Amino acid sequence: MIFSFILRFTSVREISLQYIITAISFIGLFGGGFLSGGKGKQKGWLIGGLTGLIYSLIVFLFQYLGYDRLFTGEQIIYHICYTLIAMMGGILGVNMSSNSRTA
Repeated sequence: MIFSFILRFTSVREISLQYIITAISFIGLFGGGFLSGGKGKQKGWLIGGLTGLIYSLIVFLFQYLGYDRLFTGEQIIYHICYTLIAMMGGILGVNMSSNSRTA
């Protein structure tokens, strides 16, 4: 929402914010996978992967139903990477939350 206001009320162009928005998406999905893996306490790769897939499904439905467009090849690669990042977050979340670690 913040970026929408920046784009609307300033002279900043969308292309100049593309990498910032992508980085924030990666960080957000890693955090989402981390939290969901920590709550699940097992199979973090699966829980994190589902987190990434749900995100991709929501974006796909918004794009398809709202703009009548399918994913492009570049978007497919981005969403595969989003899912993988969420999986990594889920794996780390399970490992950080487990109490069975030995010192």
